[in-house]
Amino acid sequence: MDQNLIDAERAKPVPPFLHLIDGTHVSASGGATMDITSPIDGTVLTTTARGTKADMDAAIASARAAFVDRRWAGQPPASRKRVLMKWADLIEAHALELAVLGVRDNGTEISMAIKAEPGSAAGTIRYYAEALDKIYGEIAPTSSDILGMIYKEPVGVVGAIIPWNFPMMIGAWKLGPALAMGNSVVLKPSEKASLSLMKMCDLALEAGLPAGVLNAVTGEGAVVGEAMGLSMDVDVLVFTGSGGTGRRLMEYAARSNMKRVYLELGGKSPNIVFADAPNLVEAAKVAAGGIFRNAGQVCVAGSRLLVEAAIHDDFVAEVVKITEAMRVGDPLSLETHIGAINSDVQLRQNLSFVETAVAEGGDIATGGGRILQDTGGYYMAPTIVTGVTSEATLTQKEVFGPVLGVTIFDADDDAVRLANGTVYGLAGAVWTSNLSRAHRMVRDVHTGVMHVNTYGGADGTVPLGGVGQSGNGSDKSLHAIDKYINLKTAWIKL
Repeated sequence: MDQNLIDAERAKPVPPFLHLIDGTHVSASGGATMDITSPIDGTVLTTTARGTKADMDAAIASARAAFVDRRWAGQPPASRKRVLMKWADLIEAHALELAVLGVRDNGTEISMAIKAEPGSAAGTIRYYAEALDKIYGEIAPTSSDILGMIYKEPVGVVGAIIPWNFPMMIGAWKLGPALAMGNSVVLKPSEKASLSLMKMCDLALEAGLPAGVLNAVTGEGAVVGEAMGLSMDVDVLVFTGSGGTGRRLMEYAARSNMKRVYLELGGKSPNIVFADAPNLVEAAKVAAGGIFRNAGQVCVAGSRLLVEAAIHDDFVAEVVKITEAMRVGDPLSLETHIGAINSDVQLRQNLSFVETAVAEGGDIATGGGRILQDTGGYYMAPTIVTGVTSEATLTQKEVFGPVLGVTIFDADDDAVRLANGTVYGLAGAVWTSNLSRAHRMVRDVHTGVMHVNTYGGADGTVPLGGVGQSGNGSDKSLHAIDKYINLKTAWIKL
């Protein structure tokens, strides 16, 4: 990447963003807007439409009409494939523009954003485009006078609520398989960061996606998100975000049409380091990156570091050294390792967690406070707290910020007990040279993803899903397609 090109994109004014309904950009029905504040410097970047229930209802009606007349679902798989492939190409062609716009909106460091946002989104769309004409129905083993056939049909209208931390990447995890299978989609981006995802939707239309197949409504979750959840005309609801919101969406489904709800929720992921790790310096480096990239605003962040007692002091010292060498600052600078906290509210919440950790007996090994306040932006020093107990708030609650809690363990069973000692089960890791131990940890730690001698980096060929209060269903891989199809049986007497 070229810093001059990044700076040129940064200098561009950002126009107001409107809803996308039935292929047209429209204002909110009440005409209201929301200010979008950049976490880089705390200034207003632009505005988005402040959606109403009427706006969401209109978007859902548009999606339903598009599904009923089969303008997309009725196209041959090869035609849908061509459109999705062109969309992926357009995302790649606009990658720098999309990445910089997203960073101005949510504060992710640009070196990470360019890969994790447009790069990942294009790859995901292309993956499902390649897969869609390889999803076959089935013939059942029946008696000779019966033909049993199983069809895989699109579900209809999919409602997708997308978070602010990686809107393009996570948006593509939902959009890719949903559209590939012929569904219509209504998006509700986060009110805290929606610009790059909305721009990505425009590129879908440019690629040839028919009007009404993809709609997007911006606004507050309590208004347009609730309207989506309570709609009688949404067939499947997919969401990535907090457990509290996920619980409300399940309640909305029960109160409305009992729509299927798939949730990817919070995590408190354990990163377990044994004394026999193959490379403790590498483990320390990866541990720091596993929690501090994107300022800890990652659902699978390794926010709990469990370290075997024999190496605890030396290993923590190494992690602290690596952490203190990481540069926090302007997320649009290629020299920055850790960008901004998404909002002032999120920053204050992070700092409150640190205060609580100290009050409960934890010791701050590094960081702990707000920094770079003179910029007007929202920045926090990467923070490591040692002496964190299994009952501590920092163990039991998701921070979603650059705060790492460190806990000592003595033996394998102790590590498993600590790892499983929360309501979450999204991700985890173990560092060991003992093959048997590695397999036992993969088996015994209750997570959707378990890393061995690494943390992060799993690509789209494998599913991401949680257990416990980290959610249900899977994003990524061919398994994600199951959320967006209905199985229909044809039982034919010959």
